Amino acid sequence: MNIEALQIFWPFSIFVIMLFVIGIYYVLATYNLIRALLGLEIMIKAITLLLIVAGYVSGHVALAQSLVITLIVIEVVAITVSVGIVLGIHSHTNSLDTRNLLEKTHEG
Repeated sequence: MNIEALQIFWPFSIFVIMLFVIGIYYVLATYNLIRALLGLEIMIKAITLLLIVAGYVSGHVALAQSLVITLIVIEVVAITVSVGIVLGIHSHTNSLDTRNLLEKTHEG
């Protein structure tokens, strides 16, 4: 690992950590299910960026690209299923607020 690669890695790693923390905050601070899914997307994008930069720094760009493509495919499937579940919850309760979710399911 050379010095030039490390000089590229540290600013990106700080950006990735900040992006991941923003995603965690977005998931934990909201009561809206759609916003929670957006926070999850932000966290996954941070991990994707970290994999690409780590692959570049270590010299294993092809391995990093294959891992990222696999991660993207798994992410799309998971988010699609999650959005389907959220839409089902919305059609059943007419709300996406997690605070009212348990109350509305017991009413009807």
